[in-house]
Amino acid sequence: MNTADVLRDSFQRITDQLRAVLDGMSQEQLSYRPHEDANSIAWLTWHLTRVHDDHMSEIAGKQLWVTDGWAEKFGMTSDPHNQGTGHGSAEVASIKPDGELLLAYQDAVGARTNEYLDALTSEEMDRIIDTRWEPPVTVGVRIISVINDNTEHAGQAAYVRGLVEKRRWYFV
Repeated sequence: MNTADVLRDSFQRITDQLRAVLDGMSQEQLSYRPHEDANSIAWLTWHLTRVHDDHMSEIAGKQLWVTDGWAEKFGMTSDPHNQGTGHGSAEVASIKPDGELLLAYQDAVGARTNEYLDALTSEEMDRIIDTRWEPPVTVGVRIISVINDNTEHAGQAAYVRGLVEKRRWYFV
């Protein structure tokens, strides 16, 4: 197994976990927040995909949120910097609780990532893409950062689903 295969498998595991989390969830369940300032499954899924899209666009070129109309599909502006970082309660609540739309965006970002990984070389992994940090951030470090962030948020979404299922009576 080469580096690209390992990375591809890592991203696929995140997508598979999201599919399991979103499976069979109603819009009300996807919007459930265990506290008024907590994140919903819909927001967590949207956010992790936005971070993936944004960070991979630094490496692979285009940001699908802007270039492929995903912002409009979510009823939002195509601000390339809006990844959810710093969102308040109202912004978290504004994310469309549409499991199919969330997965379609995730699939599109995943496909673009896989296209990039198809041509990945060792030299590319060492390419510096962000000099604001010490040491500067390489392609390899950025990809691992995206995988780490996405894994954390997918786990949070799974946790919230567990809370929803324990409170199933609430959604009847």
